[in-house]
Amino acid sequence: MNVYEDASKITQEAVDNAIKSASAVTKGFQQIAAETNDFTKRSYEQQAEMLEKLFKIKTLDKGIELQTDYAKIAYQSWVSQATRMGEIYADIAKQAYKPFEQTAMNATDAGSRTAKLAAQPVEKKAAA
Repeated sequence: MNVYEDASKITQEAVDNAIKSASAVTKGFQQIAAETNDFTKRSYEQQAEMLEKLFKIKTLDKGIELQTDYAKIAYQSWVSQATRMGEIYADIAKQAYKPFEQTAMNATDAGSRTAKLAAQPVEKKAAA
């Protein structure tokens, strides 16, 4: 292949990979939206449950104990969700980059071949 065919092939691969990458990012953001929606639902349900229990309590010490327990559970849920979201974002980044790995290697190979071809006439002149 010549330089122009290499450039055309690399450009087409880059466009195809950009589409694949955008698709991976879109799917990832859909997953983030679903996870956020689920977490929000669970949080509201936990809050409603805690308020129901709080209204039934007769003593102050039981109320403080209930609120302390709720705070621990809410914090653990939040940490768990933050960890999960971090994993999803990392996976999105990996999936978005994956299509470009092969294109980068192909571009490097094409550049090396072009450099060798460009250097050959200079070597022949130097030898003569």
